[in-house]
Amino acid sequence: MFHYTVETTKSKDVAVRTLEENLKEEKFGVLWNFDLTAKLQEKGEDFNTPFTVLEVCNPQEANKVLSEELLVGYFLPCKIVVYEDGDTTKIGMPKPTALIDMVENDKLKVIAQDIEQRLKECIDKSV
Repeated sequence: MFHYTVETTKSKDVAVRTLEENLKEEKFGVLWNFDLTAKLQEKGEDFNTPFTVLEVCNPQEANKVLSEELLVGYFLPCKIVVYEDGDTTKIGMPKPTALIDMVENDKLKVIAQDIEQRLKECIDKSV
């Protein structure tokens, strides 16, 4: 699977706040907290699913991967989404390892595995 997704009983807003705290502990800053639902509604779309996109970045890791291959910038910053699906809140992300496979660079795969594990831990602690 290209993604990692977990479920939580927390509300979307509480899950987002908890996730932001856990990311900060792992030195991932939230560059953008984007309320996709509000934006689509602002544009006249009938979309009512609470859906937030967090764009997150660890500057040291970004520097490492970009210094190795600039094309990795196409995948940056990392995205983590928090949304309501029926009565459940889900937290998920595209796996960095799945994305980096497209670049075909073994050194980057090792870095992506580490980043993925750290982001998974942040997500898991947020449930």
